Amino acid sequence: MKNNLAIFEDYKIRRLYDEDTETWFFSVVDIIQVLTQQPDFQVARNYWKVLKNRLNKEGSETVTKCNRLKMVAQDGKLRLTDVANAETLLRLIQSVPSPKAEPIKLWLAKVGYERMQEIADPARSLDRARENWQKHGRSDKWIQQRMMGQETRNKLTDYWSEHEIKKGEEFAILTNIIHQEWSDVTVKEHKDIKNLHTQNLRDHMSEAELIFTALAELSTRQIAESTEAIGMSENELAGKSGGNIAKKARVELEEKTGKKVVTEKNYLPPKKNKTLSGK
Repeated sequence: MKNNLAIFEDYKIRRLYDEDTETWFFSVVDIIQVLTQQPDFQVARNYWKVLKNRLNKEGSETVTKCNRLKMVAQDGKLRLTDVANAETLLRLIQSVPSPKAEPIKLWLAKVGYERMQEIADPARSLDRARENWQKHGRSDKWIQQRMMGQETRNKLTDYWSEHEIKKGEEFAILTNIIHQEWSDVTVKEHKDIKNLHTQNLRDHMSEAELIFTALAELSTRQIAESTEAIGMSENELAGKSGGNIAKKARVELEEKTGKKVVTEKNYLPPKKNKTLSGK
């Protein structure tokens, strides 16, 4: 999850980006504060509490689609906060009489516009990604491998979604199991090796790293399908088996070439040299 702040007029709206689902989640109470034009955060928080209880009693699906994620609170500490994606918030706004309803609907629609376009037409996502990689100097060969790897990844996550694996934490756990199995390092350790922080690890992989990641995820999906894996424990076994297939291939390649597949190489822009001004 990647933290960020969005600004609507003079209001700061907390949000988190989930890289696994490529979705922005916004703080519900921050949106409520805008709608009610309430400078006092506590009053806005109480308003949301009352509204949430009413919607719950009415059996509204909007409340059930709100998640709770840790966000930085006013005291600077991470606290569980009600969050929702743009589509859920657009429905929630209908329950709040406010002159700011339409402006914030337009703002949210704009924020989520590219994502909504991609849902309707997935090719847009690929085109936008290709253009972005080209701007950052990736070769056509690398881009082709990255896109093929993403297609393999999407097929695996589709399988997980249909077989009792929850998006978010459980996706991340399984992804890490597969990654550690083939590469001998966790996703975090791999990012540390490449000196990455908020960046997407796959966007900084070499061609070889992309190929072995794809092989591990392809093997995992095919094993899961053949064993009809359901739930976390069965899919963990499939992940370890799939990752191990890619590991054997990696080790054999490294023995033949004498070169490590996992490297510190990345596509980060070169750091500018700092010069000290003399007196």
